[in-house]
Amino acid sequence: MKFTAIIPARYASTRFPGKPLAILGGKPVIQRVYEQAVSVLGEAFVATDDERILKAVEQFGGQAVMTSADHKSGTDRIEEAAQKLGTDADVIINIQGDEPFIQRSQIETLCRLFDNPQTQIGTLGKRFESMKAVENPNSPKIVCDINGFALYFSRSVIPFIRGVATDEWFRHFPYLKHLGIYAYRREVLSEITKLPQSPLEIAESLEQLRWLQNGYRIRVGETDVETVGIDTPEDLQRAEEFLASQV
Repeated sequence: MKFTAIIPARYASTRFPGKPLAILGGKPVIQRVYEQAVSVLGEAFVATDDERILKAVEQFGGQAVMTSADHKSGTDRIEEAAQKLGTDADVIINIQGDEPFIQRSQIETLCRLFDNPQTQIGTLGKRFESMKAVENPNSPKIVCDINGFALYFSRSVIPFIRGVATDEWFRHFPYLKHLGIYAYRREVLSEITKLPQSPLEIAESLEQLRWLQNGYRIRVGETDVETVGIDTPEDLQRAEEFLASQV
């Protein structure tokens, strides 16, 4: 089975314009993401809508493809890139362009999910470390079946634990945080990008609910590694400190 990574990278960002080209430890953020992906999979492509990012990727020896500026999601951008590349990969891994610290173990866990022929889409979850973190609506929760397939994603605290005081819930259930890293079988990626928004997706503002509501099976792998994404200039400073601490 062949895996490849496609890394969506936009220049425009409300909170941090030009984020993929920001320098982290002497390299553009997008270069660090690309190198992490290639070190595990042997192949990766950056899908961008900006010539500056394209040129930066080519300058460090990476592979990139121009895509439309009109895409509403990274998933749509990845599908266009896959079409333009004519990729022969069986599974495409979506690694966000602002995740310079994605770990080998995380990518390998995603790949292993496809050993199960029923897996159409793969993603990752990590156990929450506190009830306060569980209650954060910006951290989606996952509930899975006994075989590791997602039953639902929510910004609310799920499941509700009946008959137990709220401050005791964390001791009674292993709440799972969703990490926004995905992998798709090639034909499934093509199918899901043709789907209209679903009522659950609109309600929770979670794209993966569109896939679930249309009957696609999302298998969840567990990781004990927290992602360190970069959304703001302040995040970049924290990432610099984190990188320095790893030396």
